[in-house]
Amino acid sequence: MPVTGKISSAPAEHREWTLHERVEELGLIRDEAYEGPDPAATERQHAKGKLTARERIALLLDEDSFTEVETLRRHRASGFGLENKKPYTDGVITGWGTVHGRTVFVYAHDFRIFGGALGEAHATKIHKIMDMAIAAGAPLVSLNDGAGARIQEGVSALAGYGGIFQRNTKASGVIPQISVMLGPCAGGAAYSPALTDFVFMVRETSQMFITGPDVVRAVTGEEITQNGLGGADVHSATSGVSHFAYDDEETCLEEVRYLLSLLPQNNRELPPAARTEDPADRSTDSLLDLVPDDPGRSYDIRAVIEEIVDDGEYFEVHPAWATNIVCALSRIDGGVVGIVANQPASYAGVLDIESSEKAARFVQFCDAFNIPLVTLVDVPGFLPGVDQEHNGIIRRGAKLLYAYCNATVPRISLVLRKAYGGAYIVMDSRSIGADLALAWPSNEIAVMGAEGAANVIFRREINAADDPEAVRAQKIKEYKAELMHPYYAAERGLVDDVIDPRETRRILARSLAMLREKHADLPSRKHGNPPQ
Repeated sequence: MPVTGKISSAPAEHREWTLHERVEELGLIRDEAYEGPDPAATERQHAKGKLTARERIALLLDEDSFTEVETLRRHRASGFGLENKKPYTDGVITGWGTVHGRTVFVYAHDFRIFGGALGEAHATKIHKIMDMAIAAGAPLVSLNDGAGARIQEGVSALAGYGGIFQRNTKASGVIPQISVMLGPCAGGAAYSPALTDFVFMVRETSQMFITGPDVVRAVTGEEITQNGLGGADVHSATSGVSHFAYDDEETCLEEVRYLLSLLPQNNRELPPAARTEDPADRSTDSLLDLVPDDPGRSYDIRAVIEEIVDDGEYFEVHPAWATNIVCALSRIDGGVVGIVANQPASYAGVLDIESSEKAARFVQFCDAFNIPLVTLVDVPGFLPGVDQEHNGIIRRGAKLLYAYCNATVPRISLVLRKAYGGAYIVMDSRSIGADLALAWPSNEIAVMGAEGAANVIFRREINAADDPEAVRAQKIKEYKAELMHPYYAAERGLVDDVIDPRETRRILARSLAMLREKHADLPSRKHGNPPQ
């Protein structure tokens, strides 16, 4: 029925409405939908330091590019007072727009309406926009700020979550999926972000947990705050659930835009190239001094990355979690690359459970979306220890091995210094399928370090010597000269070339250009069974 009294004082049932009046009525209805049912709710949202759903969408998308769908959707539930509260949008805004001129689909919970809680109509809107994103082959961004399932609607709300999870899985590896956490996310609702490719969080205002502090207190007796249990810093540095954490929503959404500029629209496209003024053949002279000659000295691998990539710019993924490995998206000669690099400045760059899982997921993402991989190797091995073994370093370290072996994108590995044992193999060695395996003259590729190798091979001779330390030093020197000289692996075809560090950028750029049209087929199968 028309909105009686807003356009004409005559009762709606006593006269015919003109099209002009209907259009005017539509405008009033849309105004109500845009403003929300309670103006004070917007003030409360701002008082918490949070933007409204529409303000967030405006920051994410290009100006005036948003097209909304199902603005006038309302729930059909009754009971517990719901029949008297039927606001437009039902607490979620859905539609599409552009980011840097390319189509992006989005849905945003409106915390002003039912606290952003998910009901049947709410879920159906999300299902629709997810289906549209998959069909159109365009990225999907979710702006999450909701109180979980709408309890008044019972199991219908839970079924709505199931539909979201099913679509998250269907879209995995098909279109990029990004979850932006801008408020609370509790219970089963947290599984949708966990199924997506990247999770962004904002400090102080966003939290994620399966069971909240009250439940934790009741079950275990532990006292903890919401942020202490599932805040942005916890998930970005401790659990690894969140890839990025920022201090405010504006910065967070700007970084989401930047990430989207590095990604293809879907798995059938190459990532977008960009023009650069940074010469592809630029000499990287400073690399001669950035990496110490002494393999026992640390350095920051990010300084090496900055020297190699276009204009020194890169976008690091999981910068605060598993810091002994660096994963980053960047460009070389305008083309997007994924960089995986051991970090000697953190735990000497060893591989452990968390760094293996971090790198494995990143490699899988790059492979799914046609992003070439450049691996910078300086690894002393896997981290030894009872905790590592008991917590499954074998099966969890194997995730990285599986990810590389399964990847069909262009793959280039470069050994800077140490590359010992199984960790050398796992870091995209020639033997597991790297298209090009390169090394600097400072490389030490071996089963283990010379000290350990000498102690094993010459143990009896060293122990029987009058001067064990002198014999040990001599045997270490012999082992290095025989099996660890810079050209040993190259002489056996395990390294394609030993290169001048100053030529690193030029050689990587040429190699990536050569591999641009690489095509590789995997065996015919439903899917593999990666280690868990």
